[in-house]
Amino acid sequence: MSAAAEEPEQPRAFPWREAIHAGLFLLRLSPRDFWALTPIEFHAITGGLSPRFDLPLKDLMARYPDDKEPIS
Repeated sequence: MSAAAEEPEQPRAFPWREAIHAGLFLLRLSPRDFWALTPIEFHAITGGLSPRFDLPLKDLMARYPDDKEPIS
């Protein structure tokens, strides 16, 4: 057994501040409705079930390069 055995990764605390901000301020849910949500419902309404895709940043940069001269 190695003396430098890796420690298991500790679970992260739930981000309550961000969740409450998203539910009450961004989505404007009432506190009653916010606290009645299941975790999967909250995940869904905050975009967690949306398909993931990469934006074609290289293509956009090539198509719309920054102007060389500042606009006056």
